[in-house]
Amino acid sequence: MDFKEKLKELPDLPGVYIFRDESGRVVYVGKASSLRDRVKSYFQPSRRLNPRLETMVYYVRDVEWFVTPSEAEALLFEANLIKEYQPKYNVAYRDDKSYPFIKITMAEEIPKVLVARGRKNDGSIYFGPYSNAKLLRRAVKSIRAIFPFRTCNPLPKRACVYYDMGLCPAPCEGKVTKGEYLDTIKQIILFIEGKKDELLRRLSDRMKFLAEHRRFEEALRVRDKIQALGKVITKKAKVDIEGQLDEFKRVLGFKREPRYIEAFDISNIKGESACGSMVVFVEGKPVKSKYKMFRIKEVEGQDDYSMMREVIRRRYKRALNEKQNLPDLILIDGGKGHLACAAGEIHALGIRDIPIVGIAKVVEHIYTLNRDEPIVLPPTSKALHLVQRIRDESHRFAIRYHHILRRRATRKSALDGIPGIGPKRKTILLKRFGSTEGIKRATIKELSGLEGLNEKVAKEIKKVLHV
Repeated sequence: MDFKEKLKELPDLPGVYIFRDESGRVVYVGKASSLRDRVKSYFQPSRRLNPRLETMVYYVRDVEWFVTPSEAEALLFEANLIKEYQPKYNVAYRDDKSYPFIKITMAEEIPKVLVARGRKNDGSIYFGPYSNAKLLRRAVKSIRAIFPFRTCNPLPKRACVYYDMGLCPAPCEGKVTKGEYLDTIKQIILFIEGKKDELLRRLSDRMKFLAEHRRFEEALRVRDKIQALGKVITKKAKVDIEGQLDEFKRVLGFKREPRYIEAFDISNIKGESACGSMVVFVEGKPVKSKYKMFRIKEVEGQDDYSMMREVIRRRYKRALNEKQNLPDLILIDGGKGHLACAAGEIHALGIRDIPIVGIAKVVEHIYTLNRDEPIVLPPTSKALHLVQRIRDESHRFAIRYHHILRRRATRKSALDGIPGIGPKRKTILLKRFGSTEGIKRATIKELSGLEGLNEKVAKEIKKVLHV
């Protein structure tokens, strides 16, 4: 379906839209109370746009959209997509100071959820920035209707009117345990991050557990949450996947369309915190529940080829041992060298009937095993767009895991080796203050007041952390 035909299918409903350029890269993400009116407005000759958006429109070649129950939910989803894709023309969001955030005060024993301006280094979790404070407050209000939470400051001794309204579970009076309240906070985080499939799975498991233990009243409350969530699940628009898969099969000479694809990437900086990622696409769509992370165990130093061999070997050796279904296509982020390394491991395991291709960085050339020269697809190619989307997703996932490993390494080096701080005390410190930075900001009195810590150990922590 061409671009003009897609514009005709835009619904008069709230949601989020994504503009892509001719290479398939995301250039802009926006929200709308009416997808039809908002998206079409960019392409009306009479419409005057600012220079940034006018330039953006010049490069737009494709659009996809997601329908949401309201513009408030679209605001949350828009921010998640902007964070994921970092589009070139969403530059306004790069100035965090003037935009509102959702703030969850994780440094508190009973965290609050509120709307705040700007980020602070206070141990809280921040989501955003968001472009509209009024819509954001409306979104937070809708979240609270499903997942009641505390907003009071300080924590009172008695339940207030929000408990009677069903908007707060009254942890102040012990009507909900601390553990139960923190579970709700975790559910709120999953909701804001857009991980609704995982959230629904967790809630379903919880409801089943409560019912099996004859805690029917609690099970009914969880069921109500599930039903409420069912009304706010984002719906994705139709995408021309068939055309992409058919072209993929034709130009690369496959026997069948690659409907199940596994893609791999390696991430490291000078060999440190090295890791690999595997993402899965089925029918052209990501299936995040099947994603896998691999921490490099066998390779020292910066050797991407050996790291790729290790990841591929571990993945498919396990797949064969567990008799898992194998993909229709294996996609490697890299050129001829990376492709040869991956193919060698796959063939050594006796797998010889799965196509393996590599996509070289920067030049976007596609390498196959049966051709000496790369395949160069035109920028308008649907097959190229699909490969780029999958490659970008595998790269994003690898980078994300790499950052997690680096943070863990930093945290480990900062706290380990402090006299009197073992694994248990380290866990207590991090749970209370959220991070090493949070521990640095804590006073000696706050540190020594924790379970198992005294003033001597608190002073040693301050000394080692140089505060």
